[in-house]
Amino acid sequence: MEPVYRFFVQPQIDTQTKMISGFELLIRQKTAQGWRLPDSFDDIDPEVFAKLLVVTTRVLAPKVEQCSVNISRQQLMTTTIANALVKCQEQLYPTKLVVELTEDESTQTYCTDSVLKHIKTFLQNGMEVSLDDVGSGENYFTEIRELLPYASEIKFALQNFKQDFQEPEMQRRVHFWRAISAEYGVRLVLEGIETQADNQLSKKIGIEVKQGYYFGKPRLLTLPQNSERILAH
Repeated sequence: MEPVYRFFVQPQIDTQTKMISGFELLIRQKTAQGWRLPDSFDDIDPEVFAKLLVVTTRVLAPKVEQCSVNISRQQLMTTTIANALVKCQEQLYPTKLVVELTEDESTQTYCTDSVLKHIKTFLQNGMEVSLDDVGSGENYFTEIRELLPYASEIKFALQNFKQDFQEPEMQRRVHFWRAISAEYGVRLVLEGIETQADNQLSKKIGIEVKQGYYFGKPRLLTLPQNSERILAH
């Protein structure tokens, strides 16, 4: 039996306007225990991923200013997925599609020039690029320095670290990435805000765009009835 995937959506909040500025799409796999994170994003059939992405963004197009989707480096280099992303931006317009390049370690190593070639194509088609989970995996500063001039956003995930946000070490990390965002003129999104204390501390540091359970948990996006037929072919 073929695996079943769907996108869950989680809101991103602009605390200046106190409005939802966008949704992040988080892919999940249906299991006997419920919807779970896939073991490997790179193992998902590119055709399945592409169809699901197109159907999902069609639903979201009228609802938000921007829509973000996580893409690994290996998926980025896959023609089927790259073409689907361009198609998604066409149907989302004027909503902006933000391609979040994740920190997941791919089975292959890709040179920066190859990654940049695809990023530039996305920019030419009206999309934006986000560097997800900075400070983790393959997205340490030294690894993404050459990509930063082409990015519109960086995301720091508190949940990727063992320390609590209230600890000085974590605050030092957030201050560092806030300084990087200011230097390169990109948005900084702080993920993993789960409590009022987290929210207040992030406000004190000067973070404007936030994401986390405090604002809303990921929820399964309802798709039109005819979507099942489209996804099955």
